[in-house]
Amino acid sequence: MYEIDNYCSVNTVGTGVLLESLMEHRVRRLLVASSMSIYGEGQARTLDGEPVRAIERSAEQLERGEWDPRSQDGRELIFEPTPESKPPSLASVYALNKYDQERMCLLFGSSYNVPTTALRFFNVYGPDQALSNPYTGVLAIFGGRLLNGKPPLIFEDGEQRRDFVSVHDVAAACALALERPQASGLAINVGSGGSSTVREIAERLAAVTGHGEIEPEVTGKYRVGDIRHCFADISLAREALGYEPRVRLDDGMAELAEWLEDQTAEDGVESAHRELAARGLAR
Repeated sequence: MYEIDNYCSVNTVGTGVLLESLMEHRVRRLLVASSMSIYGEGQARTLDGEPVRAIERSAEQLERGEWDPRSQDGRELIFEPTPESKPPSLASVYALNKYDQERMCLLFGSSYNVPTTALRFFNVYGPDQALSNPYTGVLAIFGGRLLNGKPPLIFEDGEQRRDFVSVHDVAAACALALERPQASGLAINVGSGGSSTVREIAERLAAVTGHGEIEPEVTGKYRVGDIRHCFADISLAREALGYEPRVRLDDGMAELAEWLEDQTAEDGVESAHRELAARGLAR
C-alpha cells in the first residue's frame, strides 16, 4: 500500500510487457496466477438469508474494534464460501493489480486466440516459501517468528477466516488448467474448500513445530486494506478442471513443520509493522 509505483510497475505494466511479447512469440496456452484478494470481503448473507454484495468496514468501525462486517443497514452477516460470480471489491493496490493482470490476460487470450485461464489462488502455503519476507503468506510469516522464538503477531482479534491451500494442490490445479480445454476463458478459484481462523492457524503451527509454549500475540490493531473473511467455493474448479484438493491441513502443516526444522529466518515482521504504522496503514 506504500509502494504504489513499484507494485503497479511490476504487476500491471510487467504483465503488459509480457503480453506484448507474446504477440510475437506465440504460446499454445496461457495461465495467469490471480488472487482471492480481488473479492475483498467474501460472500455473505443476512441471518434471514438475504445475499449481501457490497461489504466494506469503515475506519470508524475498525477504530472501535468492531471487526465483523455488517450489512449497510447494520444487520449481522453470515459468511459463506465465495464463488467466482461474486463481483470484485478491490480493497488494496495489490488487489487492483491482480485484477488488472487477470483481466488483461483473459482479454489478450480472447483477442489473440490464445486459450487462457486465470486461477484465483487463496492462501497458499508449503515448503520453500520465503520466510524472511514479512509480506509473504501468513503461515510462512508465523513459521519465521516461531523459528526465532517469537510469538506470531495477529491483527484484529485473530478470528478472521481464510482458506489455506497446500502448494501441492495449487501445482496440481495449474497442471489441470493447462490440460483442460474447457478451462479456457475462465477465472477459477483454487482453495482447499475449507476455512480456519488466523488464530487457530498460529496455535496449530506452534504445536506442530514443537513451540506450543509460544502463544500468538493478538495485537488488536488493524491494517488498512485487510478484509475479514474470505474462503473458496471450489465447485467450478471441480467441474471445469476435475480438481480435488488432496492435502489435509494437518498433513500440510506437518510437512511445513518438518521443512522448517532445517531453516533460518531473518525476522522482519516488527520492522514492517513499524513501517506500516509510520505511514498510517496499521492502527
